[in-house]
Amino acid sequence: MTPPAEADWERLRKAAREAMSRAYAPYSGYPVGVAALVDDGRTVTGCNVENASYGLSLCAECGLVSQLQNTGGGRLTHFVCVDGNGRSLVPCGRCRQLLYEFGGPDLLLETPAGILPLSRMLPQAFGPDHLAQ
Repeated sequence: MTPPAEADWERLRKAAREAMSRAYAPYSGYPVGVAALVDDGRTVTGCNVENASYGLSLCAECGLVSQLQNTGGGRLTHFVCVDGNGRSLVPCGRCRQLLYEFGGPDLLLETPAGILPLSRMLPQAFGPDHLAQ
């Protein structure tokens, strides 16, 4: 499917804030919520889920990608990440790599610096095409 030319960024921020409100962050006290638009029009969300064994904690993006796959797959087209105050965040490097797998270089991210393609946030990314060579 062709991704929509425009996204309702406010609706995505609202969905990310709602997801953030369900985060499980008793150790860091830093809840995170994410929301993304899928190429078929669905919206998927995720929140961080911490664990007493810190390395086993799940980023919000992990939950989002799990929901994406669990509800039929597809490609992410637009993405928002917010902190506990609802302010825009950028995903960490690991999560940018995860988003690249499911959205590719053209995935649009809302950032504190404006809307940017993932190719600007993760230049020269390693992806599935490299494994086929």
